[in-house]
Amino acid sequence: MKSSIHAAVSAFALLVATASATWSAPLTLTPANPQPGGVSGGLSVSYGYAPDGQDIRNLADAGAVLRKGAQRGPALRGLDYADSDPGAPTLTSQRDENVAASITGYIRFDAPGVYEVDFYTNDGLDARIGGQRVGFFDGRQACDSTYVTEVEVPQAGWYSFEATYFNRLNTSCLMMRWGKKGKQLKWVPNGAFGHK
Repeated sequence: MKSSIHAAVSAFALLVATASATWSAPLTLTPANPQPGGVSGGLSVSYGYAPDGQDIRNLADAGAVLRKGAQRGPALRGLDYADSDPGAPTLTSQRDENVAASITGYIRFDAPGVYEVDFYTNDGLDARIGGQRVGFFDGRQACDSTYVTEVEVPQAGWYSFEATYFNRLNTSCLMMRWGKKGKQLKWVPNGAFGHK
C-alpha cells in the first residue's frame, strides 16, 4: 500500500515538474515568410468608434465596433504613446473616448535569442507577434503593465505584429518594452516597427 501511494505521489510530482517546465518555456515566434520588402515606418491602424451613449468595456465590444465599420487612420509612429492628457485623441484617432483600434504591421528583431516583452496599456489589449499572443488585458485600467512574456526569436528579421486595443474613458496609453532575457526591459524604438 505504501509503495502504491509513494509511486502515485512520485508520478504526480513528475507531472507537475514537467508541466511547470512546459508552461515556463518561451513562446517560439514565427518569422514573416517571405520577409517583407519596401516597409514603411510605423504600424497601420484602423479605428472603430462606439455610438454615442455606448461604452467599449472589453475586447469583445472592441471587436464588434471594429466589425461595424473600421476607418483607416494615420499610421502609428510605433508603440510609444504615453498616458495622454484628458480630452486628447486616443493614439492617432479622431476621438478621446470609446475608441477601438486594429493595429497591424511588423516588428524587427536584430538578433536571435530569448527576449522578454510587455506592454503598458489603458485600457484593453490583445497583442500578437509571429503568431503568438504576447500581451493581453481584457478590461479597464490606468496606464499599467501587462504580464512579461518570454519569446524565442529563432532568427533576425521581421515578424508579424497584430493587436486589438481599446480605450474607454479619460486618458489613453499604449507602449511596449523588450529586452534579452536577464537584461533590463527598455522601450521599443519606433524604428523597430514597419508596415506595408
